[in-house]
Amino acid sequence: MLGTKQILEREDLYIMKHTVLTLQEQKKNNDKITMLTAYDYTTAKLIDEAGIDTILVGDSLGMVMLGYEDTISVTMEDMIHHSAAVARGAKNAFIVTDMPFMSYQTSVHDAVVNAGKIMKETQCDCVKLEGGKSVCPQIKAITDASIPVMAHLGLTPQSVNAFGGFKVQGKTVEAAQQLIEDAKAVEEAGAFAVVLECVPAKLARKVTEALHIPTIGIGAGEGCDGQILVYADMLSMFSDFTPKFVRSFANVGEIMSQAFKDYDAAVKDSSFPAQEHTFKIADEVLDKLY
Repeated sequence: MLGTKQILEREDLYIMKHTVLTLQEQKKNNDKITMLTAYDYTTAKLIDEAGIDTILVGDSLGMVMLGYEDTISVTMEDMIHHSAAVARGAKNAFIVTDMPFMSYQTSVHDAVVNAGKIMKETQCDCVKLEGGKSVCPQIKAITDASIPVMAHLGLTPQSVNAFGGFKVQGKTVEAAQQLIEDAKAVEEAGAFAVVLECVPAKLARKVTEALHIPTIGIGAGEGCDGQILVYADMLSMFSDFTPKFVRSFANVGEIMSQAFKDYDAAVKDSSFPAQEHTFKIADEVLDKLY
């Protein structure tokens, strides 16, 4: 849809830059939205070139990139550093940056200041924050400052301690009704899209049908307007744990591990570097050295 996309000219190619409007248009046209996480320039560039619509620089980087046990320890500095790298690598995908734990919960003022800092220092396209009615004042204030907001409901990892662990959300009548009400509330507050994480598929479909804004599911069934996965999960880069909702699209972890072993062996048996990997110098030059 040319009328709803920014057209950028780069090296004689016209590249369609995804925006808030194009994502909302995809919902309207029942055109599924694709989203993957990325935390660095190289991965973002590959994802962007593959045609993925949206990239999330999630606070999951704490676990995926920094080795933390959860997302709680991730800082504003972490998010800005990684998001700026992703923005340099992705020219077409819409880039979403998570607001880390306690960067928006303390006050509406703090939320707006930190959202603005993320946008200014990373060149991302929007911020994402977790929560329903309780964070609607923050969502409204941030959007009033002309910063797009993606909401996040269901299993919200920053609240894992309050939930008592990583559990499917919305399974009782009360919890399901609360999820629907929260979804409508964040839409009314100004969120342009919402992530639904670890929500029963039928409930996620009901939420999706009740909203005018796109829903992006992770562990929420195919009834959402789009899907997101952590790229390291869908590439099977971790062998110790795989969430139920993850599908492996390639065993990259095994390929990388074998390549590292092959490199180690090649160096140690002197088969690398070979002649074709080296640079030459004339013998007469060497003969004149002392």
